[in-house]
Amino acid sequence: MGTRAAANEPRTSRIGKRPVGLPRGVQVAVADGRVQVKGPKGTLSRALPERVAIQVDGALVRVSSPAPGREAARLQGLVRALVANMVKGVTEGYERRLELHGAGYRAEVSPSGVRLNLGFSHPVDFSLPDGVSLSIPADSKGTRLVLQGADKEVIGQTAATIRGFRPPQPYGGKGIRYAGERVREKAGKAGK
Repeated sequence: MGTRAAANEPRTSRIGKRPVGLPRGVQVAVADGRVQVKGPKGTLSRALPERVAIQVDGALVRVSSPAPGREAARLQGLVRALVANMVKGVTEGYERRLELHGAGYRAEVSPSGVRLNLGFSHPVDFSLPDGVSLSIPADSKGTRLVLQGADKEVIGQTAATIRGFRPPQPYGGKGIRYAGERVREKAGKAGK
């Protein structure tokens, strides 16, 4: 009977029980099932799961969950990581770099976002979501893109969408890849 009762008690997550420190100038507000983080780089807001509580104690944010069993630890760790990412995003911001490999593959900033020449019969126009800025270093001649913003999730999804227009090919390595990504190339028929 003791093990059954212990299984229904809330557990704590190793990551979730660590408090999130708030740098100077960052404010966290919790209301109506949402958490809002304001900082120098912007404001981020996210809906909270029903069985998670957030307490703001001065410069620390603590996450707890009264859910039974292992579900409490999962929710606590998830929400703590999301809040920590939001705090980092509004203070430092996030950056994702992409590289274009291929003859004639170029990118240029357009009024709505970015225009990509990727070897298709037409250029690919992509409009950037709100909160994401794009720059192309002058020395790259249009072959490197730098995405910046406060929301880690939006930056990652935008980079993945742009990469999805022309993923790197294993035969020759042409395409769009993340900076530092290694593409495993295959030899092809001539390599026998």
